[in-house]
Amino acid sequence: MPDLTQDDPTVALLATAVRDALDRLGLPAEDPALERPKDPDHGDWASTVALRAAKAAGRPPRELAASLAAELETLPEVAAVEVAGPGFVNFRLSHVAQAALVHRILDEGPDYGRRPAGSRDHVNVEFVSANPTGPLHLGSGRWAATGDAIAALLEAAGHRVTREYYLNDVGEQVRRFGASIVRVDRGLPLGEDDYHGDYVPGLAAELRAQHGGALLDGELDDIADAVGAAAVERMRERIEGQLAGLGVHFDVWTHEGRLHDEGAIEATIAQLTAGGHTDERDGALFLVTTAFGDDKDRVLVRSDGRPTYFAADCAYMRDKRARADHCIYLLGADHHGYVARLKAAAACLGIDPDTVEIRIGQLVNLLRDGQAVRLSKRAGEMITLDEALDEVGADVARYHFLRQNLDTTIDLDLAVVTARSMDNPVYYVQYAHARVASVLRQADERGFDPGRPEDADLSLLTHPAERVLLRAMSSLPHVVADAAEARATQRLTRYAEELAGTFHRFYAECRVLDDDPDADEATRAAMAASSRARYWLVTAAKQVLANALGILRVSAPDRM
Repeated sequence: MPDLTQDDPTVALLATAVRDALDRLGLPAEDPALERPKDPDHGDWASTVALRAAKAAGRPPRELAASLAAELETLPEVAAVEVAGPGFVNFRLSHVAQAALVHRILDEGPDYGRRPAGSRDHVNVEFVSANPTGPLHLGSGRWAATGDAIAALLEAAGHRVTREYYLNDVGEQVRRFGASIVRVDRGLPLGEDDYHGDYVPGLAAELRAQHGGALLDGELDDIADAVGAAAVERMRERIEGQLAGLGVHFDVWTHEGRLHDEGAIEATIAQLTAGGHTDERDGALFLVTTAFGDDKDRVLVRSDGRPTYFAADCAYMRDKRARADHCIYLLGADHHGYVARLKAAAACLGIDPDTVEIRIGQLVNLLRDGQAVRLSKRAGEMITLDEALDEVGADVARYHFLRQNLDTTIDLDLAVVTARSMDNPVYYVQYAHARVASVLRQADERGFDPGRPEDADLSLLTHPAERVLLRAMSSLPHVVADAAEARATQRLTRYAEELAGTFHRFYAECRVLDDDPDADEATRAAMAASSRARYWLVTAAKQVLANALGILRVSAPDRM
């Protein structure tokens, strides 16, 4: 569990107060273990410390909890300390803590919910990494959005993050890709193992226009590799454009060819051999991954002397791990077998396997009114990412990709996800932000003067809907830390929806700009004071909504 005291000064204060109370009572130190009660009626924070300290104290847990409550109830940040159940200590925060929260959000602005940048270790997140022999499909878009959001969560949690795409740009697949383009360019029939997508003729035409006969004329076997390399680079550019359409940008594009050219593969094989982790069989060189839990040993060098893709994978891991403290691989649904072999390869390389993390993403089914959408017009055998984005837009696609656990298949129904209604979760959250913006515009149009935040009487925020909104706003730092640690983007989308719902209910129950020209002077003064407090409350709520959506890389519109 993340340390909540790093994310919330009030929690840190409560934790210190509990430790001091234990000391004053002559009891051994215990972790305060503060947590949110599921039911807001039970308070803002709760501790199980009395249950855990009771045995050492030789006292019933509930009696000990009462003693702790008596020691803690004088804190100005606490309105009440209550004993509940078998010995829980529940805290209700005072208006002092609530005011501090609003001021903190307004002071920190876009940084609220984030830990200091670079305060934790360096994480490399490699994701998508689809073969550059065709455009990205819809499933790749899910992995792109999720990998990008996991990286953003890790950054918000204080890590330095590198987003990386690994290009398999050498080998037989690239040669076949080049041969396919040459055949299309010459009007020759394609073989069963060639690339048949509708994008191939367009790519052939582009290469002919760019390079002419210098690239495409000659014996097919002599030019297939060069044509394949040129085609891969053109396809890489298209993939980069597709990803940009989803709002995803990579810090590093690593080419497998670089590992070959720089001798990284040979150096890695030499290290593995020197470490006693290889075994030669029938002229081939194996890495003995079964020694570290893999189901079979893996070939590093074929009997004809050519290194395998797995050898390149080992070199790539060695290269990445030299650049980062922790490496996350986000792989497609067909890569379950890679988990054990990559972990074993790490152990063979002397890398702590716990610093190599593999996440598997499931597929996306595109539907319209419950029916499967036709195949792609351009690619023939798949729905391309850009086609899907043309239908739904980047915000909708990203948000719905991120709402589900990565290991579950998504059915993305166009009729549902594009509906501009409060039943659509992405619009529900965005509309909450737009609604706050509308309130603030109305204040400007009326000439309302909110004054400075520090001059507003935030102790007036006593309505139950206000307190629930404040509690929800205070949770963002904890949700971000928890979601980052679990690599669980759906926890942040769920929080955004709960915060939006809390705001919508507050808006229905509490009038922000309250005025009655017929009221007496004292009543109007009270209304103005309440309006100022609520103005800064909703301004802070707008910031929290924007910050949550910002980490998800979904826009926070001011108008809808």
